[in-house]
Amino acid sequence: MGSFSVWHWLIVLVIVLVLFGRGKIPELMGDVAKGIKSFKKGMSDDDTPQETAKTVDHQAEEKK
Repeated sequence: MGSFSVWHWLIVLVIVLVLFGRGKIPELMGDVAKGIKSFKKGMSDDDTPQETAKTVDHQAEEKK
């Protein structure tokens, strides 16, 4: 009862193909791959210091 036979997997595969269609699955996998690449690019961009972000310390002048 813990493992599935080959027939179970074939039935699941047929149901998935009927629900999504043959052309939809590669499109879905392509979108997932683009999302992963975008996530990795975003993570690597966070590690590099940004030169454009500069902080300026302003000191208030005391009036006598």
